[in-house]
Amino acid sequence: MKILPKLVATLMLLSSQAAFAACNINVDVGDALTFSATQVTVEKSCGSVTLNMKHTGKLAASVMGHNWVLTAEADANDVASKGLAAGLANNYVPAGDSRVIAATKIIGGGESTSITFSTDALSVGGKYLYVCTFPGHSFVMRGTLNVGA
Repeated sequence: MKILPKLVATLMLLSSQAAFAACNINVDVGDALTFSATQVTVEKSCGSVTLNMKHTGKLAASVMGHNWVLTAEADANDVASKGLAAGLANNYVPAGDSRVIAATKIIGGGESTSITFSTDALSVGGKYLYVCTFPGHSFVMRGTLNVGA
Protein backbone atom coordinates (compact mmCIF):
# COMPACT_ATOMS: atom_id res chain seq x y z
CA MET A 1 0.00 0.00 0.00
CA LYS A 2 3.05 2.29 -0.08
CA ILE A 3 2.32 2.88 -3.74
CA LEU A 4 -0.95 4.72 -3.05
CA PRO A 5 0.61 7.77 -1.28
CA LYS A 6 3.19 8.07 -4.07
CA LEU A 7 0.44 7.88 -6.70
CA VAL A 8 -1.60 10.55 -4.93
CA ALA A 9 1.47 12.80 -4.63
CA THR A 10 2.29 12.32 -8.32
CA LEU A 11 -1.27 13.11 -9.39
CA MET A 12 -1.30 16.24 -7.22
CA LEU A 13 1.99 17.40 -8.74
CA LEU A 14 0.72 16.83 -12.28
CA SER A 15 -2.50 18.64 -11.44
CA SER A 16 -0.65 21.66 -10.06
CA GLN A 17 1.65 21.74 -13.11
CA ALA A 18 -1.36 21.67 -15.44
CA ALA A 19 -2.96 24.56 -13.56
CA PHE A 20 0.32 26.48 -13.69
CA ALA A 21 0.60 25.94 -17.45
CA ALA A 22 -2.96 27.19 -18.02
CA CYS A 23 -2.11 30.47 -16.25
CA ASN A 24 1.12 31.14 -18.15
CA ILE A 25 1.84 31.63 -21.83
CA ASN A 26 5.31 31.39 -23.32
CA VAL A 27 5.74 32.69 -26.85
CA ASP A 28 8.84 33.10 -28.99
CA VAL A 29 9.12 35.49 -31.91
CA GLY A 30 12.05 36.06 -34.24
CA ASP A 31 13.12 37.76 -37.43
CA ALA A 32 10.10 36.37 -39.26
CA LEU A 33 6.40 37.14 -39.01
CA THR A 34 5.35 34.32 -36.71
CA PHE A 35 4.43 33.60 -33.11
CA SER A 36 5.71 30.22 -31.91
CA ALA A 37 2.19 29.48 -30.67
CA THR A 38 -0.82 30.39 -32.78
CA GLN A 39 -3.35 28.91 -30.38
CA VAL A 40 -3.27 28.95 -26.58
CA THR A 41 -5.78 28.17 -23.86
CA VAL A 42 -5.95 29.85 -20.47
CA GLU A 43 -8.28 29.26 -17.56
CA LYS A 44 -10.64 31.98 -16.32
CA SER A 45 -10.14 30.56 -12.82
CA CYS A 46 -6.49 31.68 -12.89
CA GLY A 47 -7.55 35.20 -11.99
CA SER A 48 -4.54 36.49 -13.88
CA VAL A 49 -2.41 35.23 -16.73
CA THR A 50 1.26 35.91 -17.36
CA LEU A 51 2.59 36.14 -20.91
CA ASN A 52 6.34 35.72 -21.41
CA MET A 53 7.60 36.67 -24.87
CA LYS A 54 11.15 36.24 -26.13
CA HIS A 55 12.56 37.61 -29.41
CA THR A 56 15.03 34.98 -30.62
CA GLY A 57 16.09 36.97 -33.68
CA LYS A 58 18.85 39.50 -34.20
CA LEU A 59 17.11 42.49 -35.79
CA ALA A 60 16.40 45.65 -33.78
CA ALA A 61 12.95 46.57 -32.52
CA SER A 62 12.75 49.47 -35.00
CA VAL A 63 13.33 47.07 -37.92
CA MET A 64 11.64 43.79 -36.91
CA GLY A 65 10.01 44.52 -33.59
CA HIS A 66 7.14 42.49 -32.23
CA ASN A 67 4.51 42.92 -29.55
CA TRP A 68 1.56 40.84 -28.36
CA VAL A 69 -1.79 42.61 -28.26
CA LEU A 70 -4.93 40.81 -27.06
CA THR A 71 -8.40 41.92 -28.18
CA ALA A 72 -11.81 40.48 -28.88
CA GLU A 73 -11.80 38.81 -32.28
CA ALA A 74 -13.96 41.53 -33.86
CA ASP A 75 -11.65 44.34 -32.68
CA ALA A 76 -8.23 43.05 -33.74
CA ASN A 77 -8.00 44.62 -37.20
CA ASP A 78 -9.19 48.06 -36.10
CA VAL A 79 -6.93 48.09 -33.02
CA ALA A 80 -3.95 47.18 -35.23
CA SER A 81 -4.89 49.89 -37.72
CA LYS A 82 -5.18 52.54 -35.02
CA GLY A 83 -1.90 51.28 -33.54
CA LEU A 84 -0.06 52.48 -36.64
CA ALA A 85 -0.96 56.08 -35.78
CA ALA A 86 0.22 55.54 -32.19
CA GLY A 87 3.76 54.88 -33.44
CA LEU A 88 6.77 53.07 -32.06
CA ALA A 89 7.00 55.37 -29.03
CA ASN A 90 3.61 53.95 -27.96
CA ASN A 91 4.47 50.38 -28.99
CA TYR A 92 1.97 50.65 -31.87
CA VAL A 93 -0.91 50.38 -29.40
CA PRO A 94 -3.61 53.06 -29.34
CA ALA A 95 -3.47 54.77 -25.93
CA GLY A 96 -6.54 54.35 -23.76
CA ASP A 97 -8.31 52.00 -26.17
CA SER A 98 -10.64 49.93 -23.99
CA ARG A 99 -10.70 47.17 -26.61
CA VAL A 100 -7.09 46.29 -25.77
CA ILE A 101 -7.27 43.61 -23.08
CA ALA A 102 -3.49 43.26 -22.74
CA ALA A 103 -0.42 44.44 -24.65
CA THR A 104 3.33 44.10 -24.37
CA LYS A 105 5.93 46.59 -25.41
CA ILE A 106 7.70 46.19 -28.76
CA ILE A 107 10.85 44.06 -28.44
CA GLY A 108 13.71 43.35 -30.81
CA GLY A 109 16.35 40.66 -31.19
CA GLY A 110 17.62 39.19 -27.92
CA GLU A 111 15.00 40.97 -25.82
CA SER A 112 12.22 39.57 -23.65
CA THR A 113 9.12 41.01 -22.06
CA SER A 114 6.42 39.80 -19.68
CA ILE A 115 3.00 41.07 -18.76
CA THR A 116 0.37 39.86 -16.34
CA PHE A 117 -3.27 40.60 -17.03
CA SER A 118 -6.55 39.85 -15.29
CA THR A 119 -8.94 37.25 -16.62
CA ASP A 120 -11.89 39.42 -15.52
CA ALA A 121 -12.46 40.74 -19.06
CA LEU A 122 -12.37 37.22 -20.55
CA SER A 123 -15.45 35.03 -20.99
CA VAL A 124 -15.37 31.25 -20.54
CA GLY A 125 -15.69 29.69 -23.97
CA GLY A 126 -14.65 32.96 -25.55
CA LYS A 127 -12.13 33.26 -28.36
CA TYR A 128 -9.84 36.23 -28.50
CA LEU A 129 -7.18 37.23 -31.00
CA TYR A 130 -3.65 38.26 -30.26
CA VAL A 131 -1.75 40.13 -32.94
CA CYS A 132 1.53 41.91 -33.45
CA THR A 133 0.67 45.53 -34.25
CA PHE A 134 4.09 46.46 -35.67
CA PRO A 135 3.41 47.96 -39.15
CA GLY A 136 2.53 45.26 -41.67
CA HIS A 137 2.60 42.38 -39.19
CA SER A 138 -0.97 42.11 -37.90
CA PHE A 139 -2.57 40.31 -40.84
CA VAL A 140 -0.19 37.35 -40.71
CA MET A 141 1.17 37.48 -37.17
CA ARG A 142 -1.83 36.46 -35.09
CA GLY A 143 -3.17 33.71 -32.91
CA THR A 144 -6.21 32.63 -30.94
CA LEU A 145 -6.54 32.68 -27.17
CA ASN A 146 -9.25 30.31 -25.91
CA VAL A 147 -10.69 30.63 -22.41
CA GLY A 148 -11.58 27.61 -20.33
CA ALA A 149 -13.24 27.49 -16.93
